[in-house]
Amino acid sequence: MDRAYIQMVKSLSVYPELIERQSDMKIVYTPIHGTGIKLVPDVLRAFGFKHIHIVEEQAVPDGNFPTVAYPNPEESEAMALGLKLARELDADILCGTDPDADRIAIGVRDNQGEWVLMNGNQTAVLAFNYLIEARRSKGIDKPNDMVITTIVTTPMIDRIAQQHEVGCYRVLTGFKWIADLIRQKEGKENYIIGGEESFGLMIGDQIRDKDGVSAVALLCEMAAVERSKGRSLYQKLIDLYVQYGLYKEKLISITKKGMDGQAQIAAMMEGFRTNPPQVINGVNVARISDYQTGSSTDLMSGNVTALGLPSSNVLIFELADGSQIAARPSGTEPKIKFYFSVRADLPSADQFSEVDAQLEQRVKGIIDDLNLKA
Repeated sequence: MDRAYIQMVKSLSVYPELIERQSDMKIVYTPIHGTGIKLVPDVLRAFGFKHIHIVEEQAVPDGNFPTVAYPNPEESEAMALGLKLARELDADILCGTDPDADRIAIGVRDNQGEWVLMNGNQTAVLAFNYLIEARRSKGIDKPNDMVITTIVTTPMIDRIAQQHEVGCYRVLTGFKWIADLIRQKEGKENYIIGGEESFGLMIGDQIRDKDGVSAVALLCEMAAVERSKGRSLYQKLIDLYVQYGLYKEKLISITKKGMDGQAQIAAMMEGFRTNPPQVINGVNVARISDYQTGSSTDLMSGNVTALGLPSSNVLIFELADGSQIAARPSGTEPKIKFYFSVRADLPSADQFSEVDAQLEQRVKGIIDDLNLKA
């Protein structure tokens, strides 16, 4: 089974010849005491990479996770030992998978040579763009290619797909919905990649769930392709921001403790539904999509359209300037998540820090205006 799986992952590679020329690329990998140690190094070697450095302190599977407070690659603390080794080795990329190896985080050097961790939206943008661009460059794209993302993942993916005339679908959060749509489209459209902001990617349709092992391999291939041009994945991401606009996303999670925690959250959602904000941070709300009722209302025209997805307790507010705010309560605990996405044009790469800081302030303004405290 392992051999069959490795061969399947190898078949996802678009530029094996470039990996061969960049086989000395230094990769640091941490399984964070989880199962990834059993397959990730083997898959990377099968791809042709020769310099794979494991974070030894986190290499042994251990359900006590002795080196981390929480074994989640989304947390910078869980990736700290990996970052340390990457700095020491002057590595090209850092990869980490969560304990069951279905989610992935990556670290790269920024333009100042400092190591930074990509968030889930940035990783997804790089992966989606790579498969769309590389397949076209190689001449293996198909006119019915499609990608799938979720309703709370960055809208930048839609822009990239639209630019390349690739079908892009949005489903509810969770890879079961991505897999379900693949099944519905089977024989009609050609699925190439799906993913969501919570560090999950599903490349190809052989494994119909998020898979961190194949994601590590493809992200390392992407790094090798950029390295062959004398560039980094970080620089590639900035280039995409210049092309499509700088998208900045933030997630905050609010827990309401006590016996009535769930009731407080239900009341919060009810308030948003019965008395929705008309203006947020000085910008008019243009559209409200309620996935519980399955309807989307254009506040300018009053037109109501069907969302065409299963019912889910999610509200999304779209502002006139393109900003989006999504509210999504947990179904199992007294917790509610708010997802923010804002965008601005980025005239040139050297203005990244300035525009990024402006968008950070915009997100802060939205959070303050809605009186949301994590």
